[in-house]
Amino acid sequence: MSKPLTLALTAGEPAGIGPDLCLQIAQRERSAGLVVVADRALLESRASLLGLTVSLHDWRPGEPAATGARQLSVLTVPGLQSREAGRLDVDNSRYVLATLETAARGCLDGTFDGMVTAPVHKGVINDAGIAFSGHTEFLQDLCGVDRVVMMLATEGLRVALVTTHLPLKDVAAAITPKRLSQVTRILHRDLQTFFGLPDPRILVAGLNPHAGEGGHLGREELDVIEPTLADLRQEGMTLTGPLPADTLFTPHWLNQTDAVLAMYHDQGLPVLKFKGFGNAVNITLGLPIVRTSVDHGTALDLAGKGTADAGSLRTAINTAIEMAHCRREQNHV
Repeated sequence: MSKPLTLALTAGEPAGIGPDLCLQIAQRERSAGLVVVADRALLESRASLLGLTVSLHDWRPGEPAATGARQLSVLTVPGLQSREAGRLDVDNSRYVLATLETAARGCLDGTFDGMVTAPVHKGVINDAGIAFSGHTEFLQDLCGVDRVVMMLATEGLRVALVTTHLPLKDVAAAITPKRLSQVTRILHRDLQTFFGLPDPRILVAGLNPHAGEGGHLGREELDVIEPTLADLRQEGMTLTGPLPADTLFTPHWLNQTDAVLAMYHDQGLPVLKFKGFGNAVNITLGLPIVRTSVDHGTALDLAGKGTADAGSLRTAINTAIEMAHCRREQNHV
């Protein structure tokens, strides 16, 4: 019998709703062990503020993590300077990054089966003089991989992105045969590894309106996307497209796919978030570890008030459990 799964959960920005969500999740039984990587005193003070009863247990590697209702295992990371809900403090930035590094290194060395991240505040970390563009890039550097892929998922829809946080004016130049090939290969491989799909069906969006209209509305489809997809099909991938994005997200196409590959952030994610906001999950593909996250931000105005919705975090945890189980089966652990 395989050992129970243990996930790391980083509590995110201490002034935001991340600590609240961790405590809300702890109110129910869980199917896998969950270790919150955070300052224990922060969780204690936030529980008191929210009026939640949670027994916090200091956790050490090798020990089983708590799964029972109102029980929570905590791996304390030092360095937190202030614990006030709703008020950012640049002096907390190194602590926040230390929680991410602790969780990720625990995944790399096998201590954890995956990590789930509550939201961080990019602005305050940069205000502290630390170059930080987000969880995804931070974990890419820490894990030493050349390319990662952002994929968001909700019930009935997965959307991966060729480009992520780029100004729209820079998107076309960034869609090169090399990048498109790398992203598509990662998406195909990780749908097999983490989602148990032996032959993933991927719909690929065009970049331009009407997928370029035969070159009349742009040549990226003709010069880059179509030739690259043709080469990838020779590797055995099931790829459909490039398709016009305005009709791709319809039942006719979505009923025959496992994932959509969009060319840029606001091409694919508005549809995904309209369909599932609050119950969607952000997944980083291309890493040697399982990593999922919520689909929302720090919501400083809701911190400490007990009104934050834990739906997305619950989805992120459940998805990480499914991915970790699937990888175990793939590796015959």
